[in-house]
Amino acid sequence: MFFTYLRRELRRRRKAALVVASGLALGIALVIVVNSVSSGMGKAQDKVLQSLYGLGTDMTVTKAAEPTADGSEPPRFQFDAQDDGSGEEQSSDRVLVRGFQTLSTSTVSKVGAQSGVSDAVGGLSLQVVKVSGEFTPGQFQQNGEGGQQPGGPGGDGSGQPQGEVQGGGANFDVNSYSVYGTDVTEPALGPLTSSKITSGRTFTSSEADAEVAVVDSAYAKEKNLKVGSTVTIKDTKFEVIGIATADSGDAAANLYVPLKPAQTLSDSKDKVTTIYVQATDSQKIDSVKSEIQKNISGTTVTTSADLADTVSGSLSTASSLATSVGKWLSIVVLVAAFVVAGLLTSSAVSRRVREFGTLKALGWKSGRVTRQVVGEAVVNGLVGGALGIALGLAGAYVVTAVSPTLQAELGGGAGPGGGGFGGGRQVAPRTLDVALTAPVSLATIGLAVGLAVAGGLIAGAFGGWRASRLRPADALRRVE
Repeated sequence: MFFTYLRRELRRRRKAALVVASGLALGIALVIVVNSVSSGMGKAQDKVLQSLYGLGTDMTVTKAAEPTADGSEPPRFQFDAQDDGSGEEQSSDRVLVRGFQTLSTSTVSKVGAQSGVSDAVGGLSLQVVKVSGEFTPGQFQQNGEGGQQPGGPGGDGSGQPQGEVQGGGANFDVNSYSVYGTDVTEPALGPLTSSKITSGRTFTSSEADAEVAVVDSAYAKEKNLKVGSTVTIKDTKFEVIGIATADSGDAAANLYVPLKPAQTLSDSKDKVTTIYVQATDSQKIDSVKSEIQKNISGTTVTTSADLADTVSGSLSTASSLATSVGKWLSIVVLVAAFVVAGLLTSSAVSRRVREFGTLKALGWKSGRVTRQVVGEAVVNGLVGGALGIALGLAGAYVVTAVSPTLQAELGGGAGPGGGGFGGGRQVAPRTLDVALTAPVSLATIGLAVGLAVAGGLIAGAFGGWRASRLRPADALRRVE
């Protein structure tokens, strides 16, 4: 009887039901779009941050550089004059640790042993400065006629010919590039995780001492390098086994080599500049950070949340709008939709006084009448939910199809290998372009269904309260 009467009443009052459902649908669609866009903002920001610290890394541990502490001096280059006029090219390499103080590899183990740490891997960031070129000796040109006596023309009385050196000089090029020593036994962490291998292969765990290299695609294009080429660093030849392309932004380095050869090149045996850390639980990152800072003094621990604070630009602005203005707007629209649905349902009950009064006169209890009204309202809410989900999915699809480009401005020092994750070099502020998408999750769909049911129940509560107060006498008074 309940469902038969329900179906008949909904068919009779299609227009009123459609008005209630449309109001709820608008609010639910807005919630879906706002949640989807917010999720897309989060993914866009994660993509930007991943380009800074790499996939799987929750934080890094570094130690600020103290340039004067070890009495270090700028790199010096020494070349022979080569008086024989051969013009043979000379070159000299200097491999320098960049950005941070080095940490002992034992610190990596110590960090890995901290509570809440799943894994810890060390990396060594280097800068190679290569000066190459040749000297060309000048030619001595004697003044006046040759063979003059001292004191005569062309002489000054000292017995030495008079003249000047003409031509000659030096032509040298300076080539600077970055090298990152990565622990090949731990491929899931480290600087190379911010890039994808697009040609060749990555390192294998057996290549810890091998003289092999993975080259960033931009640097490979600049230097015309490919898989099978060789790169010489400080008289050591490295075979290129792979080409890597950064997911977004700058790569962590121009070249990646196994950690041990990198330590040998820079005379930094058993040293690293950065420790990449993965937490056992993403919810415990702050506590892990505090634990590391407490137990390993003098180090700086940088998390993804710290780096997120350095991201500005249209991505940050749009994210703030989506998470604040967008959510508040959704709440306001939903509340308005619920209230309007409730008032319309209550108004519909008022117009059905004769009907409900007659039903009560025939023996229907107030509870039965109330259940009937609530049932109708819940069905209206579900219809509104279905319409709202369809509209929300359409809106999210449009956003994804258009894929508006947002800009993420990264503060200086927070780039790959900079003052943030990746460790090693300070970088100037830079801008990344990120395409916005609006992925719709099952959780968002579930939220929409819940809101639809809630809207129906609220509307039903309004109408049910009004229906429960009706008396059979009210119906009789309206009989003409």
